[in-house]
Amino acid sequence: MSPRRTAAAAVASLVAGLGGVVAVASPAEAAQCEPGKVQYVAQEPLALRRLNARFAWTQATGRGVVVAVVDSGVDARNAHFKDALVVGKSFVPQLPANRDDLGHGTAVAGEIVARGVKGSGLVGLAPEAKVMPVRVFFSDAEESRSAGVGPRPDRIAAGIRYAADHGAKVVNVSMSTPTDDPALREAVSYATRRGALVVASAGNRNVSEDKSDSPRYPAAYPEAVAVAAVDASDTVGEGSIHGPHVDLAAPGTQILTTYLDAGDCLLEQDEESTSFATAYVSAAAALLAQRFPTEGPAAWKHRLESTAARDRRDQRTDAAGWGLVQPYEALTALTDSSVEGPPAPGESPRPVVTAAPERIDLSARPDPYAPQRTAALWWSLLGAGALVALALGGAMRTGRARRRAA
Repeated sequence: MSPRRTAAAAVASLVAGLGGVVAVASPAEAAQCEPGKVQYVAQEPLALRRLNARFAWTQATGRGVVVAVVDSGVDARNAHFKDALVVGKSFVPQLPANRDDLGHGTAVAGEIVARGVKGSGLVGLAPEAKVMPVRVFFSDAEESRSAGVGPRPDRIAAGIRYAADHGAKVVNVSMSTPTDDPALREAVSYATRRGALVVASAGNRNVSEDKSDSPRYPAAYPEAVAVAAVDASDTVGEGSIHGPHVDLAAPGTQILTTYLDAGDCLLEQDEESTSFATAYVSAAAALLAQRFPTEGPAAWKHRLESTAARDRRDQRTDAAGWGLVQPYEALTALTDSSVEGPPAPGESPRPVVTAAPERIDLSARPDPYAPQRTAALWWSLLGAGALVALALGGAMRTGRARRRAA
């Protein structure tokens, strides 16, 4: 059976599995999430419609691809992760990788690989990929950092290296730091050499001590994909860090995904989050890794960037990078040197030629046709006067004739 036929059969199975579900919670109710209180939402995630997921699934579903989620762990008790996780590792002492006290890593993993569950419309964008939970922190609270269990660059670096050494083809890092750490830099280069694409958050302004539009790591390293977040109108707001390090954008608001052991949860109803945007780009990369397994991380990155939706094909912006990720287009488009946009792997950046604005001269100038227009006007007036005179003369003659006849 061909890969395309296999993918088509898989998406048909997925769609059939979602039929006849019964809503347990409305989207509004799903925003009220409690550990241990299982709830499901029948509607599919809004992001899947915006990313044309069902078209993408006709080409690939992520089967055979492992995505490492370097984060706070993944709660394996959530029903959406049945047969979706592989063995991972925790770099936080005495805290297992398949548990999650914060919920961040679990939410990210659900966007990528959530399996269909009766009563729920939630599935991941790469619904047949596998997630490798790599736990590198306990909580994002300041007290956790001071206690040594927060997200530290050395632990993130160790997690990236572990993922690359244990078969991950995509490494999701929904975290960022303004510090260019040598160990983190080397870990991204190491993963790339091992054939894994690192996809990382471009940074959230609202939760960062440094509010400036400065590079965030590991996203800003050249091999990585730096992801900004768009809101419900597909606009990158001020919640995302902007800058030359930004490569792509993806949905980061109104995220329906997995919550600890409690089924579904609607997150980020108002503000956009680059953490969740990053997960959707990682899932898109997993689809590419299945369909183009021999191309490698640099080519996968180029496919994502060159096919992203943007106003001008030859220009990026510091807000959205090369634009909003388009998984189906990345899976089907021709992405050679003829495509406008980012240079293909091994090519030099192409100069962007922008035409200089033409200066409009508004100074007064004589009208060369003024004499002709004036003459034409006078002839028109004379002609109209003659017609009026003829009409009046005819009327007078008619009147005299009638009087004689009377």
